[in-house]
Amino acid sequence: MLGYILRRLLQVIPVFFGATLLIYFLVFAMPGDPILALFGDKTPNPAVLEQLREQYHLNDPFIVQYGYYIAGVFQGDLGDTFSGRPVSAVLAATLPVTGRLAVMAIGIEFVLAIIIGTVSALRKGKLFDNVSLVVALVAIAIPIFVVAFLAQYFLAIQLGWFKPTVGADNDWGGLWLPAIVLGFSLYAVSMRLMRSSVIDTMNQDWVRTAYSKGLPRHRVIPVHVLRNSLIPVITNSATNFGVLLVGATVTEGIFNVPGVGNTLFQAIQRGEGPTVVSFVTVFVILYVLVNLLIDLLYGLLDPRIRYV
Repeated sequence: MLGYILRRLLQVIPVFFGATLLIYFLVFAMPGDPILALFGDKTPNPAVLEQLREQYHLNDPFIVQYGYYIAGVFQGDLGDTFSGRPVSAVLAATLPVTGRLAVMAIGIEFVLAIIIGTVSALRKGKLFDNVSLVVALVAIAIPIFVVAFLAQYFLAIQLGWFKPTVGADNDWGGLWLPAIVLGFSLYAVSMRLMRSSVIDTMNQDWVRTAYSKGLPRHRVIPVHVLRNSLIPVITNSATNFGVLLVGATVTEGIFNVPGVGNTLFQAIQRGEGPTVVSFVTVFVILYVLVNLLIDLLYGLLDPRIRYV
């Protein structure tokens, strides 16, 4: 087990350098002058422009800029935005917001997928199963910005159950509406995975053996069926969690959530290399660690899985 964990952690090193190099190159290759774009329609002093370019090493070749960035990272410095604010401070302000939103959305997705997927599998071919599959298909087909606008209009504006936008009120309570939108949009795939996994598990020999031993249904389903059916759903939820951490840009924009998605989108528009690369790098590492934890969880759910 320890050797497996060490190997997975060592994989972070090439992933780190590969991701930072690729993202930094993409930002470097973007057309336009990011410093000039800061001034909008104004005509800045050429001396000021040159000073800012020197400050952010924009006159240096790509590989030199990347070297400055990596050297700063190993010293604990993620760089500064073009407004002079440390990237680490921006990350510290936005990551908790997106983190709360991601946790709430994944929680909603996971609960809905397990409950509806399991009941749908146990009632295969009946009314509940057919309705659940249709609803899941609709959830997959409708773009998330449509779901967001509908939820905002009906649940927030018309019924008044939630606030239409989040803004500064980004605590757990203020994020319910965007979390519900994200959870509903994500649950459909997990629900179908859960349904298929439960149906497959129900046909396994150990389940038939459990019934033949006289175990009641309320014992067989949670202990022998659900536990062995969760792995596909957990894998999909872990993937969704990584995606949400990078930033649900559309949802955050519609509900004015001051999270990673909005900040990252604005940084890309401004061509802020250190901001974009630092955000992506942190999320790549978090994504790798989350997947490592999920892999270790597999062994708890299925004792047949061993790590060597």
